Amino acid sequence: MKRLVLLLVALALSACTPRPLTPRFIAEGMPEKLADWGVVGVRAGHLVLADGVQPYELNTPLFSDYAGKLRTVWMPKGQSATWKPDTAFDFPVGTVVTKTFYYPKAADGTVAPGDNLRLGDTGAGLDLSRVRLVETRVLVHRANGWAAFPYVWNDTQTGATLKRIGQAIPMTLTRPGRTDRFDHPVSSRFIYQVPNVNQCAGCHATDHVAKALLPIGLKSRHLDREVTLAGARFNQLDRLVMVGYLKGLPPADGRVRAPDWRDESVPLEPRARAWLDINCGHCHSPKGPADTSGLYLDAASPAGASLGLCKPPVAAGQGTGGFSRDIDPGKPDQSILMFRTGSTDPGAMMPELGRALAHDEALALLRRWIAAMPPGCP
Repeated sequence: MKRLVLLLVALALSACTPRPLTPRFIAEGMPEKLADWGVVGVRAGHLVLADGVQPYELNTPLFSDYAGKLRTVWMPKGQSATWKPDTAFDFPVGTVVTKTFYYPKAADGTVAPGDNLRLGDTGAGLDLSRVRLVETRVLVHRANGWAAFPYVWNDTQTGATLKRIGQAIPMTLTRPGRTDRFDHPVSSRFIYQVPNVNQCAGCHATDHVAKALLPIGLKSRHLDREVTLAGARFNQLDRLVMVGYLKGLPPADGRVRAPDWRDESVPLEPRARAWLDINCGHCHSPKGPADTSGLYLDAASPAGASLGLCKPPVAAGQGTGGFSRDIDPGKPDQSILMFRTGSTDPGAMMPELGRALAHDEALALLRRWIAAMPPGCP
C-alpha cells in the first residue's frame, strides 16, 4: 500500500511538472498546441525560451496596435541560413520562427503599449505578472515551403491553442501621458484581431507570382543592429554567425542598415522610408500583391512617382479620401498616404490587416516628412 501511495504521488507530481522545453521541427500537419513546438513555454511565471532558440529584434518593427513582440528563430542542429543582401535569408528546411504578441499590464486592469520594449527590457523572457500574452505566431519552413499558424494564449496564461479561423479579442489600451481635459487617462477600446491561417499570406506572400510565404523581418537591413541581452552588448548578425545560424555574412561596411524610425539623429526621409518599408513594402513593391497600384514603398524603390510623389491613384473611391495624389509634396493633409495610414475604416485603411488603431507617432513622422518636401507638382 505504501508503495502504491508513493507511486501515485510521483505520478501526480510528474503530471504537474511541465515537460522540458525541447524545440521540434514538425514536418506536416497543424499542431494544436504551441507547446508541441517546444520553442517557448511558461516556467515559474515567466515566458521563457528553449536552449538554442535565439531572440531577435528589428531596427524598425511592424506596427501592431502597440503590441510588444518577442521574436525568435530556431534551426535544427548543424543547420544555418545563408545571408542575402536585400531579401529574407535563405533558411534551411526545419527553421521555426515565432513572434509572441503581448502588452504590459496597466494599473487599472487595461493594457499599456509594449512596442517600445527591447530585448534588454525583457531579458529574452517575459514576467507574466507584468504582461498579458495575447498570441504567438509560428512560421515554419517545411519541404514544400513556409507555413504559418496562429496560437492564442488562454486566460490563465499557461498555454496557447491553435486558432485556425483567428479570433477577435476586445481590449482597452491606456497610453501613458495621454489625458483628457479633466486630466483623466485616455484609453482606446479596440478589437485585437488574430489572423486566420489563410490571412497570414496577406502579408507573407510577398511575391504575387510565386504566392509562397516568406519571412518579412528576417532581412539583413532589419537585423543589423546592436542589442543588449543578459548584460552583454552585441551585433545581432554577428551573434547569429557565432551560434551557427548564419553563414556568408560580409563585413559591416558591405551591408546596408535600416534606421530606427524613432532615432531623431537620423534625417526625416530615411526614417519615414524605413517605417513604410516594414509596414507597407512587403505588398507595395514591384513583386508584391499591390504591384498594380504602381505605388512602391519598399526600401529598394527609388524616390519619385513610384514612391507616390505627385502620383494620382490608379483607382478612385473610398480609399482616396477625396484626394488626388498619393503624396502631395508639402501638403500632408492632402496626401492619400496620410489619409490611409491614419484611417481605421476597414474600407480605407492601410495596411489592411494587422491593426485596428492608428500609429499616431509614426503619422507625426510621415506628416513632418511630407511637409518638409518642396511643394508643387508638374
